[in-house]
Formats: sequence, structure tokens, C-alpha cells
Amino acid sequence: MEVNGCLWDMWVEEALSKLESLKVLRSLRPIQLPGEIARQSTCNETSPSNPSQEFQVFDGPREWDRASVEVNISESTFQKWLHDVPSSGDDNDVMYENIRADDKAEASKRKLRKLIIFSGNDYLGLSSHPMAAQAHGMGPRGSALICGYTNYHRLLESSLADIKRKEDCLLCPTGFSANMAFMTAVGNIGLLIAGGKPSKDDRVAIFSDALNHASIIDGIRLAEKQGNAVAFVYRHCDMSHLDALLSNCPMKKRVVVTDSMDGDFAPMTELAKLRKKHGFLFVIDDAHATFVCGKSGGGAAEMFNCETDVDICIGTLSKAAGCHGGFIACSKKWKLLIQSRGRSFIFSTSTPVPVAAAAHAAVIVAKEESWRRNAIWKRVQDFHALTGIRVESHIISLIVGREDKALQASRLRVTLSAVHTKDDLRKLTSALAQCVNFQEIGVLSRNCYPKL
Repeated sequence: MEVNGCLWDMWVEEALSKLESLKVLRSLRPIQLPGEIARQSTCNETSPSNPSQEFQVFDGPREWDRASVEVNISESTFQKWLHDVPSSGDDNDVMYENIRADDKAEASKRKLRKLIIFSGNDYLGLSSHPMAAQAHGMGPRGSALICGYTNYHRLLESSLADIKRKEDCLLCPTGFSANMAFMTAVGNIGLLIAGGKPSKDDRVAIFSDALNHASIIDGIRLAEKQGNAVAFVYRHCDMSHLDALLSNCPMKKRVVVTDSMDGDFAPMTELAKLRKKHGFLFVIDDAHATFVCGKSGGGAAEMFNCETDVDICIGTLSKAAGCHGGFIACSKKWKLLIQSRGRSFIFSTSTPVPVAAAAHAAVIVAKEESWRRNAIWKRVQDFHALTGIRVESHIISLIVGREDKALQASRLRVTLSAVHTKDDLRKLTSALAQCVNFQEIGVLSRNCYPKL
């Protein structure tokens, strides 16, 4: 059934031909802006010759790295938070009441409490890296299809395509909009080929993991609402259930979409085998694994050595890249289709130039500074050593057995960062031990869903 991969190429080409005949095929035309990146040659975009010369990289933690996990909060705000007192966000003003101007700075120092973040998404600590904080103008503000697509955006897309081992990449305003754009575009294939509402069996069958992200679910619902797709939900990571659904599906245009990981990993190897058996289009949302997993940070597909089996890779730049935005790594044909039919991409203002430039720097730094990946996996091992809980990744969802304890420990999703220290984890586990029975968690975690 591997031949179905060729069928998808044929269907995409048919859809593109239809769009071209209707004169609605949309194009991206990079606007060249002045600046350091603009002066660099883009002739060999997908393979920067010497990234380490273009961006300063380091072989270990520096003083600025802690800024991504350490924050200060006023004591009054902390106490209100601790006791769940409602706030409109102006708590910091309290600390300045009735204080002389000369004493404000000293009072501020006395009344601030340092907190360590275990709930953020900056897995590699790149948000505070100096290479991700260079000054750039905002650039043209408009849709990428009108005036918002610049050489900065193109360089970012090329670097993402390179790390994902794909022919091209489409930059989107957010990871949410990336999933929405893809789902609506893939649903349009049957509509375009049929020249109208597709017949029942000509619609696209989308098989979705039960615990997929809300953006995937909403995108599928929209495609269904338009009458172009039908959704089939398989039990979380249950390959036998997915195999049965695929075997009983009469539709030829089949897509399987999964989160690559969220506490646990998607069974990538088994999914690749099913792809060979059934010939579906294999799509992963690699939001949590991108830059963290794999030798070069290519994500779950690189980690499990199945990059060539993944057809479409969707991701975000707001997690391990420490930045903002989303992307779809794919073939040039798929990119052209999505930018022509993905409404959440078409009708959104493009990513600001400084964000695109910072994200491009983050991609290069994340790839080059491999110590960050080594560090985060060491923290995963440390968490296991301190708690006895078997965890698979830097995202840890703790589920307790008794309702009263679940309410007491209301925030049980823990995310680890490369710039956390073992001492940070000791403090965390000591605090958690006051409301969580680690032995109980160790028994339950293997049979519980990873999401709260």
C-alpha cells in the first residue's frame, strides 16, 4: 500500500491544477529588508555554511540562562495567589503605597519573592539567549501573501525545513493556526478534485488520536463542517484500534494525525509500519519534541529514525525555541496548497520581523548547542531518581488517586527545562511530597492518560 503516497502527490497536483485554472493559486514573494540577515546570501538557504559563525553559540550554561526559569513576584501578589484571592493584575502597586521615593528600590528588594518556574514551555531556556534578542525593525505589517513575507521569514522557513528534513516549510502566526490551516487545506482536496461537494467516499478520512491538541480537533471539526472530511478517533496510542479503523474504511484519501508526544511519546515506529500497510498521509504535531529530541533537535521523527515516513510535520516556535509562531514542514506542493487554502494563514497578519529573526537565531542555536538537549534529559533522569516515578520526557503529568489530593495539588503538570538544576528539582519534589504520594503515582502513571 506504499503506492498511496504517490496517490497523495497526485491528488495534491490535481488540487493545485484546479486552483490555478480558477486563478486563485496564491504566492509568497519575499520582501528584502536591510540588516545583517538581509545582506547574507540566500542562495543556499536550506544549508547555512557556518551557522556558528553567523550566530554566537556556547558550550554550556551562562548567567543569562537562569532568567528563563527564575522570576520575581511581590510578596503581596504571592500571598494572594497562595490563598486564591481574586486579582485584576494590579497587585504590584501595593508594595509602593506610603513609601518615600528614595526608599522604593530598597522596599522592592525586601518585598520580592523569587520563584522557580516548572510550568513554562521554554524547554531549552532559549528565550533569554542573547542571539534571540537582537534588535530588528517590526517590518511590513500585513498578511504574508500581501506584504508581510520578508527575507527574514524565508530564512526561518529554510532553517526549519532543514532541521525537519523536509523540502520546504510554511511559517504561520501560531501553532494553533498552523494546525487549522493544514486541516482545512487537506479537507479541500476532495472538494477541488470533485469540482463541488465530494461524494461520501471521495471525502478525506482523518484519523485522530483521542488526546490530540485542541487545534487539531478544531481544524478537523471545521473540515467536517464544510462537508469535506470525516473524522475517526482512535484510542490514545492504540495501534490495534487504529489498524482496525483503517482496515474498515472505504475512503481512499486517508490521513493519520497525532501529537508526537505529550508526557508519553506517540508510537512512531508502529505508526510508520501502519503507514506502509495502509498508505495514509502521516501527519505529526511535533510541538513538544522539536529541538528537544533527536541528535540535531529534529524532533520525535529523528529520535525514532522515521523522518522519511512522516509526510507533514507541524510545530511551534513558542516552546523549546523560546520564541513565537508556528510552522508546517512539508513538500513544496503541499506548501503551495496550504498557503492557497489555509484560511487561518491567509487571513492572519504575518509574524513580525524581529520575532522571525529571533526564531531563526533560536533554530540555529538550538541545533548547535547540543548541551541543552543533554541537560534536559539529565533533569528527566534526576526527577525519576528523586521520586521513583518512571517518566518518558520533560513533560510530566502527575495524576493522584484521591480527589481531595487532586484538588490540593491543582497544578500537576510539570515541565522541565535544560537550565533547571538538580537543586531546583529537590525543592520541587519536596514541595510536591506535601500533597502527592509518589509511590501511588508510580503505580497509577503507567495506566493514566498523560494530559490533565
